[in-house]
Amino acid sequence: MFTPPWEMGSPTEENQEGKTPSPSISRQSSIETDRVSRDFVDFLKILQKPGREIHKQSRAFIEIMANKKDLGADELSECVQDFYQNMSDRLMTHFKGSTERVEQVMDEVEKYIMTRLYKSVFCPETTDDEKKDLATQNRIRALHWVDIQMLCVPVDEEIPEVSDNVVKAITDVIEMDSKRVPRDKLACITRCSKHIFSAIKITKSEPASADDFLPTLIYIVLKANPPRLQSNIQYITRFCNPSRLMTGEDGYYFTNLCCAVAFIEKLDAQSLNLDPEDFERYMSGQASPRRPEVGSSWPQMDTAASRPALAQVYQNLDLLSGLGSRQERVLEGARSLQSDLITWQESVEREVQEILEKYPLEIRPPALSAIDSDNVENDRLPLPLTPQVFAG
Repeated sequence: MFTPPWEMGSPTEENQEGKTPSPSISRQSSIETDRVSRDFVDFLKILQKPGREIHKQSRAFIEIMANKKDLGADELSECVQDFYQNMSDRLMTHFKGSTERVEQVMDEVEKYIMTRLYKSVFCPETTDDEKKDLATQNRIRALHWVDIQMLCVPVDEEIPEVSDNVVKAITDVIEMDSKRVPRDKLACITRCSKHIFSAIKITKSEPASADDFLPTLIYIVLKANPPRLQSNIQYITRFCNPSRLMTGEDGYYFTNLCCAVAFIEKLDAQSLNLDPEDFERYMSGQASPRRPEVGSSWPQMDTAASRPALAQVYQNLDLLSGLGSRQERVLEGARSLQSDLITWQESVEREVQEILEKYPLEIRPPALSAIDSDNVENDRLPLPLTPQVFAG
């Protein structure tokens, strides 16, 4: 296989990160890194000269980041986000404002960059991400007794197709931890969410609403207890291409996941309409809630207002959605203005070219004016006399 000159001498992941992982993990990481690098090169070949420049800048950035081991998580995030922004701006100019083309290239850049940097920036030692992971995991384990009825989840797992979608949703949110690229982690959340919507639709025989979706997502997270949940959320927030978090279904589902985790962290007796003493006994394992008898069910609460904590989550979600929409409008306006400026510049260049073609410029020797003619005539006159003063 032909290797382009601009790919020769690419540093290995182990050298770039200065770490020596176990042989099996190292081989797996190396295989994935090599595959991603080859895919990146193959993709950039299509772009020809711009592709070489993109690859050169991406490799240079990875080498720079390898020397920033002492930076905090926020500083690492700022470095990556600045790189995304600068690269995106250059691509926007090159592709003359084609947002779709720019996003396509940026997806590949993110995949290449974050695959190479993953082990050095995921759950860095300078953060308390690992501590939060453990706290969330223990919290979810303590809530093992919370069931569908308590959360008012509109899903009937007795229906085989519904049960199958629930299992797939749980699998997807667990699989998020195995991905290295923020975009791939987001894709797991999106797949999980779509399985949730399918389960609700089959149960209710009608499309799911937002009031149906969030409680069901909370239930899925409680059943799955995804590994390193907080670290994965922080990793996506810090290093994902921001355009994906601010727009589209990926951003919407990710925001809901964050709200679900926040709800679980703050879940109390009032959230479930339980007696505080009973809630504490359930949490400590001293007792288990009485399950409904056959033919009966837990009291159903039809509105989010009847669940104060969940109502607050919905309010925060609406606020985040509004901020995201406003930010997207601002960004869209900026992209439109940039596109207009590019179009205007091209229009001016065309008009100037048309004028030059219609009225070609000719360089002629300058004509003599009347004053210049007088000067020529004057050149023929004798020089004026110079006054002289004679001493007496």
